[in-house]
Amino acid sequence: MKYIIGIIGLIVVLGLAWINSTDKKKVKYRPIVVMVILQFILGFILLNTGVGNFLVGGIANGFELLLKCAGEGVNFVFGGMVNANQFTFFIGVLLPIVFISALIGILQYWKILPFIIKYIGLGLSKINGMGKLESYNGVAAAILGQSEVFISVKKELGLLPEHRLYTLCASAMSTVSMSIVGSYMVLLKPRYVVTALILNLFGGFIISSIINPYTVTAEEDILEIKEDKKQSFFEMLGEYIMDGFKVAVIVGAMLIGFVAIIAMINMAFKGIFGISFQNMLGYIFSPFAVLMGVPFKEAIPAASIMATKLVSNEFVAMTSLVTVHLTARTTAIVSVFLVSFANFSSIGIIAGAVKGLNEKQGNVVARFGLKLLFGATLVSILTATVVGLIV
Repeated sequence: MKYIIGIIGLIVVLGLAWINSTDKKKVKYRPIVVMVILQFILGFILLNTGVGNFLVGGIANGFELLLKCAGEGVNFVFGGMVNANQFTFFIGVLLPIVFISALIGILQYWKILPFIIKYIGLGLSKINGMGKLESYNGVAAAILGQSEVFISVKKELGLLPEHRLYTLCASAMSTVSMSIVGSYMVLLKPRYVVTALILNLFGGFIISSIINPYTVTAEEDILEIKEDKKQSFFEMLGEYIMDGFKVAVIVGAMLIGFVAIIAMINMAFKGIFGISFQNMLGYIFSPFAVLMGVPFKEAIPAASIMATKLVSNEFVAMTSLVTVHLTARTTAIVSVFLVSFANFSSIGIIAGAVKGLNEKQGNVVARFGLKLLFGATLVSILTATVVGLIV
């Protein structure tokens, strides 16, 4: 039965994308089929084989070591503020972002990351049938983050037509920043985080290829990566450390606001309707949860967490997931769904990032913001549905 429901779920997701396509005649079906098959192959390897367990274990152990190193710095400054045997979200989850951001800066400075991003992107362009810039941007967004990635393509931003700009923004919203992955692994099982990162990369190309199909000519398909202004090593290091701290503080502030607002709305809904706001969202989104492979009896609590992520952010939803008892299969489906930046606040973040680099293009992004969120949410649903068929 799970395979029948899962296949129906795949058809519904791809069908919703096709219905909202800007030009159905231009949709390239062969690359889409290839990428869907790759999602299943990679997902199966990562979740169901010894090789996948070894790879995920290696990545998880690497991040665990990095988080331990980050903990040394965090404890030096904030150690006295933590009570024994107590967990503090800001200190334990968010502040390690500062160290990971600094490490990314070092890899950027030494030209290691730009090399990896560029050539993985070029390889992907042979598979997805899209331009080199779109493929580069998809990989770069998964490492640099949804706002920082646009700095590396600043030179091209002003030259891009709306349809190519949409694809770049959709990739940014469908993935997550490598600087924040370690924090996710504190809240979710690493195997689900790694699986979602890889499947979302292909999912972003799949959904964008359907919703926003186009062909890039050889003249347009030129990839020139902007070189940052020359800085000394310690100038760069200080900048990335401060950027990481800003991200940690901003995420912390958003969590305070969103959690408090949701608590207030829940109280109001319980007082008026006798049901919490999150449970109401659970009823609305439960059909999608079922199509992803969530059993009927767990559809409402699972859908409630998914909807919470959409209206607030992934951290709020992840902390909710930790407090709800779900079966292992449902936990896997919900976990991979949560690993992306697809939420309403990301519309403002991406539009603001582009506008800071090119005001005209920033206004264009703001106009298709809801369509952007729709596409990125379909990517998360697609990834969750694939995982539901695998686990």
